[in-house]
Amino acid sequence: MTEDALIRVRMSQADAHYGGDLVDGAKMMQIFGDIATELLIRHDGDEGLFVAYDMVEFRAPVFAGDYIEARGRITRAGNTSRAMSFEAFKVVEAGRDEADPSRAYALEEPVLVARATGTCVVPKDKQRRKGD
Repeated sequence: MTEDALIRVRMSQADAHYGGDLVDGAKMMQIFGDIATELLIRHDGDEGLFVAYDMVEFRAPVFAGDYIEARGRITRAGNTSRAMSFEAFKVVEAGRDEADPSRAYALEEPVLVARATGTCVVPKDKQRRKGD
């Protein structure tokens, strides 16, 4: 349908919300929202509005220092609605060893940390295609 959008970001100490530097799941939702915005801009020339998540799953913990790669795609386009799917993977894991706090590990296999589906809307009067 449309190309994927991809974001890779390192979780910072500011993203840690719970003890042990655990990152709040809402951070993954924020990343998915940013991906949705990019997809809508590419598809419609407008940021649109995120109206609902149909499903959200948090599959593995994320900690400050981890690198997350998230992607999304438009799976269905109606007159104004855009159904989307998202996945976030941990691709680098921060070392959690107090004796060597700068240690990190590039993961051979990315770890699925979250996935979701949702719907965005772009009003007809805001839809602009390439070249419009």
